[in-house]
Amino acid sequence: MGVRRGRVAVGVVVAGLGAGGALVAGELDSPVFGLAQGPFARDPACARLADRYPDRLGGAARDRVTFEGLAVWGHGTVELRCGVNPPGPTTDACVSVDGVDWVWREAAGTGRRELVTYGRSPAVEVSVAGSVAGLDAVLVDVSHLVAPIRSGAKCLASGGG
Repeated sequence: MGVRRGRVAVGVVVAGLGAGGALVAGELDSPVFGLAQGPFARDPACARLADRYPDRLGGAARDRVTFEGLAVWGHGTVELRCGVNPPGPTTDACVSVDGVDWVWREAAGTGRRELVTYGRSPAVEVSVAGSVAGLDAVLVDVSHLVAPIRSGAKCLASGGG
């Protein structure tokens, strides 16, 4: 009886290690590996945003992501993080898309274009791979998505952009 229990225990341990290894391998292959949640990702506004993520963005299908405040399309070609720290007054380039102000941040050495909403809390950050040709279309879609997050300030004067 003791030998049988030992074999069952070893079988359970081996199965557990196999499942754990598969989970780790899946996470390493995940499009969000290395993408951190924003400090305010659990804000109710981010949850409302998540309910409205489009199935396609920038011509790419949405990837399955289980982290709050994160969405990824096309295996990382477009990444969205809700709940990042809102930027303060800045001299960085700013663009207004359908009433949503975005601060343009250069992603040093990555070839990605990064933008973060200005005047909205929680702020939303979008990172788009250089290979995505339709940045304008992505920004229009994401601007419509984040527009319901209350705006408290503008980085461009009315009529700008």
